[in-house]
Amino acid sequence: MTQGPETPTPQEQAALDLAPCALLRTTLDGSIVRVNATFCHWVGYEREELLGRRLQELLTIGGRIFHQTHLAPLMQMQGSVSEVKLDIVRRDGTHVPMVLNARRHDLPAGIRSELALFLAHDRDTYERELLVSRKRLEELVAQAHEHQDEARNRARFAEEMVGIVSHDLRNPLSTIQMGTHVLTRGETRPHQLGILGRMLRASERSHRLIADLLDFTQARLGKGISVHPKTLSLHATIGDVVEELGQGFEGRVLLHEKHGEGESVADADRVAQLVGNLVANAMAYGRKDAPVTVRSRIEPDRFEVSVHNFGPPIPEEQQADLFQPLVRGTDDGAVRSVGLGLYIVSEIAKAHGGDVTVRSTADDGTTFQATFPRRP
Repeated sequence: MTQGPETPTPQEQAALDLAPCALLRTTLDGSIVRVNATFCHWVGYEREELLGRRLQELLTIGGRIFHQTHLAPLMQMQGSVSEVKLDIVRRDGTHVPMVLNARRHDLPAGIRSELALFLAHDRDTYERELLVSRKRLEELVAQAHEHQDEARNRARFAEEMVGIVSHDLRNPLSTIQMGTHVLTRGETRPHQLGILGRMLRASERSHRLIADLLDFTQARLGKGISVHPKTLSLHATIGDVVEELGQGFEGRVLLHEKHGEGESVADADRVAQLVGNLVANAMAYGRKDAPVTVRSRIEPDRFEVSVHNFGPPIPEEQQADLFQPLVRGTDDGAVRSVGLGLYIVSEIAKAHGGDVTVRSTADDGTTFQATFPRRP
């Protein structure tokens, strides 16, 4: 082959042939004027078969379209391209994926493009695996969202059913309670009075449980516990509640301590419910031979209601879970909350703009304290 302006010297050609990538030089129309042995080996052609042939002829149909619509215009506008993936058709008709980098130069012989191509088998495999993994991840995310929606719908249905059942139970229980009251007013024997008393207390406990279930359902459905704040005398309200509760815990001492003076603004029924739940909790888990003390305190900007009992302390690591719903107390003290009671207490305080805290030590006993703004 006669050496011309496009023909490298033997030393130059040897250096080109030793390169680990394919190296080509093309004219403006894509004709190959230089090519190294690496490219010839990859595509299965002799060097003389490639010289003078247009690079576009070695591309797949899709590659030719891409060259016509993207690659050639980019080279004309910016003079270079990088990391362009193309499929080259080998002599035997198989395709070999390559990544192209090209730069245009203005040489004495005219405008030429220097091309470097790299095999992209591993990159192709990686991209395919990446696409498969991404598709699988999208499927898993979609399944997770579907399961979340299903679980959310089931939970909502269960909570709505609790509310419906609790509401429907109120009517027959009210009938039982009213009938028991009527019977106690007539002529009854002592043992009959005892039975009626137990029936009355059982119906009252059932009413309290239903009220807690309805409040729980309302809170969990996102509506929050409803409150209707009005001006009240805190000490008088708490005193009435303590007197009423004392009748339900025979043989136990229930005390009321008052501190401060003045009126406050709150929902009296909800405050009474809060005290009832805290006292029930203290009676269930406090020492039987020690008093339970309810304290009502009025400060200039807030008021507090607390219930104290003596007994085994609540482990510090378990105190954070005390106000979670449906956490039931146990006799061994592992969990100190009873059903929904403390959860309802927390929700009542939140509905007033307040909060509830607990302090529990072996020496000082356990105190649950609800703090409310005095005039929310």
